[in-house]
Amino acid sequence: MPPEDAREAITHRRRDRQSHQHAKRARSSRHWPRPIVLTNIDAMVSSTGRVVVVGGGLAGCEAAWQCAARGVPVVLHEMRPTRTTPAHRTDRLAELVCSNSFKSENETNAHGLLKAELRRVGSLIMECAENARLPAGAALGVDRDGFAAEVTRRIYGHPLITVVRDEATAIPADEPAILAPGPLCSPALAAAIADFTGADNLAFFDAISPVVEAGSIDWDRAFRASRYGKGGEDYVNCPLDRAEYEAFYDALVGAGRAELHDFDRDLLFEGCLPVEELARRGRDTLRFGPMKPVGLKDPRTGHRPWAVVQLRQDNLAASHWSMVGFQNRLTWPEQRRVFRMIPALAHSEFVNLGTMHRNTYINAPRVLLPTFQTQARAGLFFAGQVSGVEGYTEATASGLVAGLGAAALVRGGSPPVFPPETALGALSRYVAAADAATYQPTNIAFGLFPPLPDPPRAKHDRRRATAGRALSALGTYIRECPLW
Repeated sequence: MPPEDAREAITHRRRDRQSHQHAKRARSSRHWPRPIVLTNIDAMVSSTGRVVVVGGGLAGCEAAWQCAARGVPVVLHEMRPTRTTPAHRTDRLAELVCSNSFKSENETNAHGLLKAELRRVGSLIMECAENARLPAGAALGVDRDGFAAEVTRRIYGHPLITVVRDEATAIPADEPAILAPGPLCSPALAAAIADFTGADNLAFFDAISPVVEAGSIDWDRAFRASRYGKGGEDYVNCPLDRAEYEAFYDALVGAGRAELHDFDRDLLFEGCLPVEELARRGRDTLRFGPMKPVGLKDPRTGHRPWAVVQLRQDNLAASHWSMVGFQNRLTWPEQRRVFRMIPALAHSEFVNLGTMHRNTYINAPRVLLPTFQTQARAGLFFAGQVSGVEGYTEATASGLVAGLGAAALVRGGSPPVFPPETALGALSRYVAAADAATYQPTNIAFGLFPPLPDPPRAKHDRRRATAGRALSALGTYIRECPLW
């Protein structure tokens, strides 16, 4: 829920306009690729010929750099140190407040592929990360202080970028703008965003359940069905007998929890409790909640299981399945240990693990085009976590796409739409075309890519082929795009 002062500011909104926008977005949210109709470019390009960027994190800095690198002046607003946040400890741009890892470098990993693409299109953040690299095996780990200092130096050193240290309390009007305020968006700006998007399209916390790779599910121990047969075989059900449930319950309530930031401690809402907190209310609480077996029959036994974990399809390719109702605050090693006690998930591979944290983000499929432009205003872009991406590299990618788009508008052109076969295009497509009713921020994953026409049998070979196709498509696109 929004902070009280943000809620005060968004109570009385223009309901007629919101209803019209909701209907319009509902009609357009089911199709990909959506046509990008820029009906009023001239009105979006100000006489100053500049771009305003709000937020000096990874996405904002990347967006500002991409504009300036193409000769477009930028005014970058960063509220620190005038207004601080509970997470930051310095006034440097692009400060990393959580991990110092940008994850895998391997191009057969979706995170590694996205990094490879970002380097090929001239990402500032990737260049600075390379300069601040630390030994981290197959991952890109950085010295967080050195990294932030390098980004700050580069941004301040560019003659076309002006950094203004103040709090942006409203959406810039009458000129191209990129909103990249980060997960701890100030209440005043959050209220302005809610006013623009419609209050129902802005979330103030993020509850994500673990996501499992389909190929790692033990299908001999799982069955497909919906409760009472409603919906066909939409869910994958992982049954547990009484002994299995008891062992799982004991492990869950005794599992180690992740250390919380102070700003994350007030997120325990009754309608969205962490699964381990729910379990602590009683041994059978889960059996009447997210693990209820009612309306299901295990075809192996012909009887209703003692408990069931349901998996819901998480991508169009049905290669990723999320654990329904399993948002949690356990450490990642503990999640892997405990959730692999579910018989059908004994050898599971997790695409994402569960989290609950403070995160302001819009319902992007109802708001954005695959260029990170808003549907309602061609010259306004969102980037970073507020746009519905999760992770350092993904935030960087969204900032790059938005920065290129804003620069193109100022130069009288059209924002680039990356091919869907690329990691940049696949991520942009997800943000614009995911299911708005169940939308949650996402990391890059191979499940977001279009399927290969003739996929190899081995998973590693499929990933290698997907990566090769992506880099080839990106190379062709760069050669043909006027922004390079």
